[in-house]
Amino acid sequence: SVDKQSPDEDEPTEPPPEPARFGWAQGVMVRTFKIIRCMLNIWGVILYLRLPWITAQAGIGLTWIIILVSSSITGITGLSTSAIATNGKVKGGGTYFLISRSLGPELGGSIGLIFAFANAVAVAMHTVGFAETVQALMQERDVSMVDKLNDIRIIGVITVTCLLAISMAGMEWESKAQVLFFFVIMVSFASYIVGTIIPATPEKQAKGFFSYRADIFAENFVPGWRGLEGSFFGMFSIFFPSATGILAGANISGDLKDPNVAIPRGTMLAIFWTTISYLIISATIGSCVLRDASGYINDTVSSLSGECLGVGCNYGWNFTECMTNKTCPFGLSNYYQSMSLVSAFAPLISAGIFGATLSSALACLVSAPKVFQCLCKDKLYPGIGFFGKGYGKNNEPLRSYLLAYIIAICFILIAELNTIAPIISNFFLCSYALINFSCFHASITNSPGWRPTFRFYSKWLSLLGAVVSVIIMFLLTWWAALIAIGITPTLFICISIVCVLYISDVNWGSSMQASSYNMALSQCVGLNQVEDHIKNYRPQCLVLSGPPCMRPSLVDFISTFTKNHSLMICANVITVSLRIETLNRKEKGSGFSHTHLKWLDKRRIKSFYHTVVADDLHVGVQMLLQSTGLGRMKPNVLVMGFKKNWRKAQPNNIENYIGILHDAFDLQYGACVLRMKEGLDISRTMQAHGMEYFKTNFRKIFYSLCELMATSQPTTVFQTRQGKKTIDVYWLSDDGGLTLLLPYLLTRKKRWGRCKVRVFVGGEAQKVEDQKQELKALISRFRLGFQDYILMKTNVVFVFEDLIAPYRVSSVQKDGQEADETTKDFSWMVSDEEMETFRAKSLRQIRLNEVIQDYSRDAALIIVTMPVGRRGACPSSLYMAWLEIVSRDLRPPVLLVRGNQENVLTMYCQ
Repeated sequence: SVDKQSPDEDEPTEPPPEPARFGWAQGVMVRTFKIIRCMLNIWGVILYLRLPWITAQAGIGLTWIIILVSSSITGITGLSTSAIATNGKVKGGGTYFLISRSLGPELGGSIGLIFAFANAVAVAMHTVGFAETVQALMQERDVSMVDKLNDIRIIGVITVTCLLAISMAGMEWESKAQVLFFFVIMVSFASYIVGTIIPATPEKQAKGFFSYRADIFAENFVPGWRGLEGSFFGMFSIFFPSATGILAGANISGDLKDPNVAIPRGTMLAIFWTTISYLIISATIGSCVLRDASGYINDTVSSLSGECLGVGCNYGWNFTECMTNKTCPFGLSNYYQSMSLVSAFAPLISAGIFGATLSSALACLVSAPKVFQCLCKDKLYPGIGFFGKGYGKNNEPLRSYLLAYIIAICFILIAELNTIAPIISNFFLCSYALINFSCFHASITNSPGWRPTFRFYSKWLSLLGAVVSVIIMFLLTWWAALIAIGITPTLFICISIVCVLYISDVNWGSSMQASSYNMALSQCVGLNQVEDHIKNYRPQCLVLSGPPCMRPSLVDFISTFTKNHSLMICANVITVSLRIETLNRKEKGSGFSHTHLKWLDKRRIKSFYHTVVADDLHVGVQMLLQSTGLGRMKPNVLVMGFKKNWRKAQPNNIENYIGILHDAFDLQYGACVLRMKEGLDISRTMQAHGMEYFKTNFRKIFYSLCELMATSQPTTVFQTRQGKKTIDVYWLSDDGGLTLLLPYLLTRKKRWGRCKVRVFVGGEAQKVEDQKQELKALISRFRLGFQDYILMKTNVVFVFEDLIAPYRVSSVQKDGQEADETTKDFSWMVSDEEMETFRAKSLRQIRLNEVIQDYSRDAALIIVTMPVGRRGACPSSLYMAWLEIVSRDLRPPVLLVRGNQENVLTMYCQ
């Protein structure tokens, strides 16, 4: 019966306090996650300080293309993000959570670390933008602390320290700050739009502002490339970080009330409105401001003589001198604060710059630690768990905040906005490529679990977004793209190793798993169309290991020649009669099979594990022999351990054991029996110390023992290098070649590679040399590389009456003429007639053991052709005695092998 629940479990417990959550309007768009949060992160330093300059460089036309291409990439990514976010519960971790739970821990962990780092660098970018503005205001008033570059560094460090304090105060304070920043930005936009309409004063005209003019629009519509960065992709690399704030809300998904609704709605609305704002600002400022202006009130056409160049001449201004000398301090190409010049009230633009840069910096400063905290909690990388600890009711990652703060300061010290922006472009593009690929991959695998409630996405559009993102990465900065793409597989390999060695139980139901299933299924079905061929034969082993941890030597030996080569299935037959239903439920329902697979994985053994429940071992193995495998992927060799205590066992147990071998041969299986001097089952030594207690407490001990063994990894002889020993093969009959193929496969492995294979064959004393030459010629046709052949003489006679004596009965009793009814069906007993019939074969096994002891005392492994007794003709006890006498008193491991008469070796490649 199932154990009852403890009283403590019946009592209701108080749920933990619910942390503060944010809705969609407060969240994604304002960085608490919906419209305001995303918009604030998109409206950053690039909008105010670089968009006018990009317009001057690329022209209004190409600037619109840059904006639309960027928005297309982010829009497609937004659709993919929305689809992934609505396909189940979204927890904390944002982008990392979405990718890792979709594509698996390897890719998710790789891009999660990159994305967290990119957000930390983005903090520096926005902070440097803020510091540039403050430094420009100081310069206008002739105030300086050191020099321009160091002033930006000092202001940047002070600013990011203040932002850190706001972030560590908690999400509520950060959200309130973002709302204030959003209000300031909207006011600054209004001031800018009004300023474009108001007629320009002479002072503003001297700086290149003339309000809306058609010829200025026409002049600025075409590109005017200047400097090293003067190219389409140079401008794209600088502008693109301004469009990367679309994941601001997703990155704090753990702080949203309903992320499944908040993420799609807020993200897509934010992309739409910010794209409109970028297009409007680019078109309006390109219609109002010249590319070059001197700023001098006296540079008029009337006061200056000589040739007049540029559109400014049409309005009475002559900026020819500074244009020719390339020394103009004002104009779109030279003055980063052009929006302040246009604005109706310049301080409002400065306030807007402060709001945009600080809000974006604050958003990134919160995003990076949140993503990194989730990464730390999943323990995908060794040694980073320290940064995953949360504090307070909102589980704030204070340690991760400090780490992001240190990274941001390192990049603030660069103090060059145009240098920092391209660095993070490739990292963000890499993230977007993987998000889009995640959506495409989840869709293409046709997994029933892929059911996003957000329907406005296309898998082919997602694939296009992923491809375009990768292409643009190389077009922007090819070496940075190589670095970003090179880091990803490096981290992928690192996580793959960590997952296998330390956290192999990571299972998030990723699309990679679904894809692997589809591929495996397709390949298995495809194999049905391919007929078996001798050249493609592989020994596919069904190993009767029981719980694999109980017989590590048997499992290690078979894995030696099947690993990366052929199929191996460890099988366990549960024969205990104590409540089979409960035992089966424990085996399959509570992850007990997973414990054995985990043990195999930790031992680096590539094997399946299969369990059946049966009344006895014989019936269970019959079930396994007939049902194990899938299509062509099914075992063809049965492997079992030698029954060492057979003389003390009940006769029906011997009958069952030999019956298993007969069943294997009947079902066209080969058979292998491994015997080791110290035995195979390491649990028997533990049972021997308390047999009575073991019997009365079997279930408790069985599971405790298995749990204990599953956590340990005992060392066996098959895990070590065998050195320059020999593998002695006693090839006594043609069984199809399996006896010769197995040692060949062993020598292909490093542990057995230095061993020499010696082949022993029985023969007649009179024709030793002739038979040796025939043997050499025969084996050479198999191309196995064996060089040592030894011909044995098998005419010496010995007896083993004492071994078989307990199972002897007179022929009269055996025939039932004078025996009672209980003796008639004892088929395992040996009569005098049967002893005489099989006398020659029995003596051959006795002599073979002597030969083995003479020649193979120091071998690494002994492989012997297994004797076969016909079912119904040879008593099981006599057959068991043959197996015993052949392999007894031998120090090396002995493998008894018998093929199923199917050829497994080719003489010629036809």
